[in-house]
Amino acid sequence: MAANPSRTGAMALLALALLATPALAQNKPDPGKKLYCWDEGGRRICSDTLPSEAVNNAREEFNARSGMRSAEVQRALTAEERADQALAAAQAQVEAAAAETRQRTEQAMLATYGSEDALRRVFNERAAIVDNNIKTANYNVASLREALATRLSSAGDRELAGQKVADKQAEDIRQRHNELLAQLRLQAAFEQQRTALDVEIAETLARYRELKGTAPAGKEDPPTQG
Repeated sequence: MAANPSRTGAMALLALALLATPALAQNKPDPGKKLYCWDEGGRRICSDTLPSEAVNNAREEFNARSGMRSAEVQRALTAEERADQALAAAQAQVEAAAAETRQRTEQAMLATYGSEDALRRVFNERAAIVDNNIKTANYNVASLREALATRLSSAGDRELAGQKVADKQAEDIRQRHNELLAQLRLQAAFEQQRTALDVEIAETLARYRELKGTAPAGKEDPPTQG
């Protein structure tokens, strides 16, 4: 019996399609594969791998299969920027506590606080926050000073020995110095907050005594110390 030409041709096409399928599957992009694009030296660079020197750069990530952007990663913050963030967060915490204290004090100072000690306890909560920030900043400043002094001493020894200070060592010194400056800014800001709080405590207590009719003539309340 003679073979049907149409059926024979269809079978041949089907066989070719089955043989080609694995090759096509191998050429498909990995659904989880990413493409990275970032700026470097004024140039736009895109690659399917992210080199270590570009990890801290701002970049966009794309799905390699669809070409759609899947993520946008901001650059890593510098020591100065991290310090600014920490300062902003600490200030927000203190300001929130201050707003709550002012509201409670202004609304019902006399009704709520039967004595100066009760009023002082409210301020002590705020003072504890600022004092803790100051202690942390003092510790960080001391640690960074010590670390920087050690690295400067090591670099000085190399120069005295007629050796060149390595680029990595010099960069480490620069970074430590910037971190120290940032912590010194934090330290100064926290100390200013504490001074302002002492003034507020003294003024509030004076007002409380006026309302209670117990203000001593010619006597000022000493600042509260942590």
